[in-house]
Amino acid sequence: MEKSKSHKIFFTFFPLVFLILGGITIFYLDLAGGPVWTLVLGISMIVVLLLGSLLLLNAKAGIRFIPWVLFIVGAVVIAFAAKPDVLPKPAVRNANPEKTAVLAIRDGNIQGVYNEDKSVEVYAGIPYAEVPARWKEPVKPTPWTGVKDCSYFAPKSYQQASNRVVDSVIDIYAERGWHPDFTMYPEQERSEDSLFLNVWKPASATLDSKLPVLFYIHGGSLTGGTSAGDDYNGETFARNGVLMITIAYRLGVFGYFAHPDLAAESPNGTTGNYGLLDQIEALKWARDNVASFGGDPDNITIAGESAGSSSVSALCASPLCKEGGKSLFKNAIGESSSLAVQEAPHTFRTKEAAMDMGKKIMDEFGCKSIEELRKIPAEKLVNTKFKNSAMTLDPYALPKTPYEVYKEGNSNETNLLHGYNVREADAFVVPETLFSPTNKSNIKERLAKTFGDNIAEKMCLAYADKIEKDAFSAYNEIISVYWFIYPHHSWSSLAVAEGKKVYRYQFLKENGYYGTYHSGEIIYAYGNLYRSRHGFAYNDKDKELSNRMVTYWTSFVKTGSPNPTGEAITWEPCLADQQKVMGLGEEVKMIPDPYTPLYPLIEEFMNLPPSERPKA
Repeated sequence: MEKSKSHKIFFTFFPLVFLILGGITIFYLDLAGGPVWTLVLGISMIVVLLLGSLLLLNAKAGIRFIPWVLFIVGAVVIAFAAKPDVLPKPAVRNANPEKTAVLAIRDGNIQGVYNEDKSVEVYAGIPYAEVPARWKEPVKPTPWTGVKDCSYFAPKSYQQASNRVVDSVIDIYAERGWHPDFTMYPEQERSEDSLFLNVWKPASATLDSKLPVLFYIHGGSLTGGTSAGDDYNGETFARNGVLMITIAYRLGVFGYFAHPDLAAESPNGTTGNYGLLDQIEALKWARDNVASFGGDPDNITIAGESAGSSSVSALCASPLCKEGGKSLFKNAIGESSSLAVQEAPHTFRTKEAAMDMGKKIMDEFGCKSIEELRKIPAEKLVNTKFKNSAMTLDPYALPKTPYEVYKEGNSNETNLLHGYNVREADAFVVPETLFSPTNKSNIKERLAKTFGDNIAEKMCLAYADKIEKDAFSAYNEIISVYWFIYPHHSWSSLAVAEGKKVYRYQFLKENGYYGTYHSGEIIYAYGNLYRSRHGFAYNDKDKELSNRMVTYWTSFVKTGSPNPTGEAITWEPCLADQQKVMGLGEEVKMIPDPYTPLYPLIEEFMNLPPSERPKA
């Protein structure tokens, strides 16, 4: 009777427990993205648990626990082992790629690899600068002898290690569902020695080709990111007759730490903008070396997204980007961030704030001098509790804000193409309000925390209809306009006032992945939908839009206008009143700027004296 009861309990509850544990194990393995052997181990554990429990059903209690002990031990092993390997990332996808001919550049000889159809040559991991010590200005690299192998990307700049489980959960949110993918994607190595760049060259280019150059700066809040991202891989642009470069630069506490002692020891009195100085040194490398690849040093377009776009607007304002009265670049592309605004809402801070944070970091690590802080290991320093995610004013790299430089008519670019996505702020706002979503009852209070009661009330009146329909989306839209969209409106206004040709877009195309979230447009603009791990997210309409965006971007890089000869839809340049932008969505056409009612309220907020602002 007792045996029959135990069998009944086992066959009633064990299958359910087995399914739950097995599901959790497989789900975790997918999220962790570790080596394939961890998946095999996980499935083996589940089989052992099932079969062992059935075979030992009539054994003594202690014996019956053996499969469970094995399962728990295996789970612990998986928890530590199910993480991606750290491996060098190949410059091309094709296995055993053919080597290019040896190419001579300023600092030595290099050799890259061909893509699969040999239409593009890729040279990855080229050193463009080095630093004498942590928090020093970059200098030209030491010339090398022999031939440098450029078939792998160099390590990415030192940053906090990514958490594959968290990244996968974010992907699930972006995908609006779970799409299992047990492929192991190795992590790129991290290093403080990271001042390298990558070049994609049309294989047919010669020294006389005079190809236009696209110089791309990755995003990542100035604290993360890599020059080897698949979304902005340069192969498509090289196929279209453009020499494309992507660069790494110092990040976070290594790239944007500021301290009075560092300013004092610098011959230029600079501190807090080491990552920006890296970008400028990379631009100088481009000027000196692109001719060796068939590029035109007089036709360089700088481009970037998010913090990369903030960097673009800073480069457009830095006096270091002009030598002998001539700019290091010709045109600029900015996606989803700008510092050319009266008061930048992110990626920029005052010198006082930067110096104050630097002193707090010194205290955090118990250091009495910069030399002591330089001895702190990178893996420890990177975990500072202070986020170094902003450039700052300094007498060398940025003696004036980009806003001031544009107002004076002294910016560095000739033509400007820039824009934003419609749901820029969602990825930043939603996690903060996950357990307390914005609704009609709390939206005014939440807006008041940022803008104060008076302007919050005006915003609620301006958005009354939208708030009534969907307060959650209305709040996210207002923050998107404040953080991202209005700064682009300001950038346009300033550049148009200078007499520049300015082309502004709004990315509207939803899909099964990032869609119109922050960074969703990159993979379209640089022609890399075919590289995506999320192929299910994109259809023929997405491919059609991507082809059109690549056409616009390519034309702009080549000529300073996004309108190639014969293009059916004309992208109109911005006028002083800026009533229209190019809508990039299911349809591609000029559309009215939908956010104009909000701009005056943001300007009113920016003009408030500190005494009338809400306290942080």
